[in-house]
Amino acid sequence: MTQNEDLRENMLRQVLQHLSQQSESQYLKILTGLAEVATTNGHKLLSLSSNYDAQMKSLLRIVRIFCHVFRIGPSSPSNGIDMGYNGNKTPRSQVFKPLELLWHSLDEWLVLIATELMKNKEDSTDITSILLKQKGQDQEAPSLSAFEPPGPGSYESLPPGPGDSKPEVLAGEQEASADCQDVISVTANRLSAVIQAFYMCCSCQMPPGMTSPRFIEFVCKHDEVLKCFVNRNPKIIFDHFHFLLECPELMSRFMHIIKAQPFKDRCEWFYEHLHSGQPDSDMVHRPVNENDILLVHRDSIFRSSCEIVSKANCAKLKQGIAVRFHGEEGMGQGVVREWFDILSNEIVNPDYALFTQSADGTTFQPNSNSYVNPDHLNYFRFAGQILGLALNHRQLVNIYFTRSFYKHILGIPVNYQDVASIDPEYAKNLQWILDNDISDLGLELTFSVETDVFGAMEEVPLKPGGGSILVTQNNKAEYVQLVTELRMTRAIQPQINAFLQGFHMFIPPSLIQLFDEYELELLLSGMPEIDVNDWIKNTEYTSGYEREDPVIQWFWEVVEDITQEERVLLLQFVTGSSRVPHGGFANIMGGSGLQNFTIAAVPYTPNLLPTSSTCINMLKLPEYPSKEILKDRLLVALHCGSYGYTMA
Repeated sequence: MTQNEDLRENMLRQVLQHLSQQSESQYLKILTGLAEVATTNGHKLLSLSSNYDAQMKSLLRIVRIFCHVFRIGPSSPSNGIDMGYNGNKTPRSQVFKPLELLWHSLDEWLVLIATELMKNKEDSTDITSILLKQKGQDQEAPSLSAFEPPGPGSYESLPPGPGDSKPEVLAGEQEASADCQDVISVTANRLSAVIQAFYMCCSCQMPPGMTSPRFIEFVCKHDEVLKCFVNRNPKIIFDHFHFLLECPELMSRFMHIIKAQPFKDRCEWFYEHLHSGQPDSDMVHRPVNENDILLVHRDSIFRSSCEIVSKANCAKLKQGIAVRFHGEEGMGQGVVREWFDILSNEIVNPDYALFTQSADGTTFQPNSNSYVNPDHLNYFRFAGQILGLALNHRQLVNIYFTRSFYKHILGIPVNYQDVASIDPEYAKNLQWILDNDISDLGLELTFSVETDVFGAMEEVPLKPGGGSILVTQNNKAEYVQLVTELRMTRAIQPQINAFLQGFHMFIPPSLIQLFDEYELELLLSGMPEIDVNDWIKNTEYTSGYEREDPVIQWFWEVVEDITQEERVLLLQFVTGSSRVPHGGFANIMGGSGLQNFTIAAVPYTPNLLPTSSTCINMLKLPEYPSKEILKDRLLVALHCGSYGYTMA
C-alpha cells in the first residue's frame, strides 16, 4: 500500500496512524513493516540499474510515513532516552533494526569512494580514469566488483530481489559500461537520497531542535566525500542535504559551497524551507477567521500596527496575512502591499528616533540615541517583525539600510570600512592608521576612546585595562577592529538585539545565513531601476582615461549588455549602495559630499580584476586589450566577490 502512487501520502499517514493506535503490538508491527519496505527500496535505489527518480521518491515517501507514524505512536519520546542509541534495547528502538542494513550499505559505499579518492589525488573525483588504468594494466574489462568493500557485510541477510545493491551484483549489470562512466556522478544522487533518509530517521528519534549525535558523527566521518558530491553537483544541497539548515555545526562545513551557488537557487531553497509544512501556497490571502484580520488605523498606523502585531499569533501570520484599515472596506494583496509600504516609511520616521540617515543620504542606521523614545526597544522589535513578515510573504519594503546593519542581521562581523556609512572622515583615519607606520608618530593612542554614553561623553575601554594599553604598530589592527565594533555594534547592541528578536520570529537565523549583505538588501527592498544614460552622463574619468577611449567605450557597451541584476552589483561594487539617490547619478554622495561616479585607469596585467574605492565612488579599471577580456574580468569581480574596496 505504501508504494501505491495513486494513494495520497496524507491519506496513507492517516490510515496507518489510525491502525497503529489500536494497540502497541499493531504499532510496532506497522513500523517494522515500513522499515523493511524502506530498506528494500533503499537497496533498489543504490542499484545503478534502477530508475533513480522513481526509487528516490518511493524511498523518501516511505521514510516520511515511517517517521510520522513513529512520532505519533503511544508514549512518544521527549528526550531521546529510549531510542536505542544509548544502548537501551526497547521495543520502539528495535523497529529501526531493518534499516541498519541500508545504513551499513551506505557507509560502505562512502568508505569505498573515499579510499579511491585518497589513492588517486591527481584526479580526485574521476574513478573512470582508475578503471581505464586498470584495464590497460590487467588487459581485462574492469568492474565495480573491484571496489567491493571488505568483509561479508550484511547483504546475505537481505531477501533476494532485483534491488540488491551489493557491488558484485552491480558488476554484472554495469560491466559493459563501467569504463566509460564516472562512478561518482552516477552514484552521488542515489547515495545523497539515502543520506537524506538516514537523517530523517535519526531526527525522528531526537527531541525537536536537537541534531542526532550519530548523524553528526556520520557527516564528519564522510566529510570529504560529501563535499566531493556537492562540488560535482551543487544541486544536491538543495535536493537532499536539508540537514545543513538545521545544524549550524554541519552547515559551517559547507557554507562556502552553499554561498557559491546561484542567488536564484538559494532563494528557491530559502522559501521552500521557510514555508515547509505550511498548508496554504497562496501566501498573502484572506484568513477564514475574521478575528485574524489585522485591523489598523490609518492615522496612527505605526502604533496601532505595533500593538496588533504584538498580540497576533505568529504561526498564523506566517501562513497568511490580511489587513484592513479602520473604516475602509478594501482588503486583499493591494492593501497588504500598501500597509508594508507605509510602515517601511514610518520605521525611519524621525519622530520615532529609531534610525538615522547615513552619510550617503540614501540608507539608514539604528540610532544610538534612540533611548530618547521610552518605547524604542519595543519599536525596534516591531521593526524586526515587519521586515521578517515582509520577507516571509515576499513583500518589498521601501527602505534601505547601511551595509553594516544588514551584516548584523546576518551575523557577519563588521569591519572598519563599514564606519564610512556613519562617519567617512573617521573611516579615513582608521584606514590611515592601517596603511602607515605609527611607531614614531607620537599619537599616544590607547585601547580606550571617548564616546557618547546616554548623552554624556565618557572614556570607554575597548578591552579590559584598555586605558593603559598603548596602540603600537603590532597591535594597531586589533585597535581598528575594536574601535569599529564599538562604533558599529556595541553602541547600538540593545537596538540590534531587539530588532533581531522580532525578525527571528518569522525568519530563522540558519536560513537567512544563505545570503550576504548585498543579497539581503535585494531580498528586502528589491531591484532598483538604473538609467544607464544618466549613469554615463554623470561619470568622470581620471588617471589617463577619457570618454572617447576604446576601453571606456567597451565598458559602457558591457554595462548596456549585462542584466539589471549585474548593473546593481556593479553599482554596489563601486559605491557600496545598490540605490541611485533621488535626482539620479548627479546626486551620488561620497565621503566628503557630492562625488560623481569615477573611472580611473590602471595598468593592465593578465588576470587583473577591477577594484574600487567606495569612499570616492571610484572604479579602478585596468586598460584591458579587448572588450571580451574586460567583460570577463568585470563579471568575475562582481560575481565572485572581488571586493577590492579601499578608502581614499
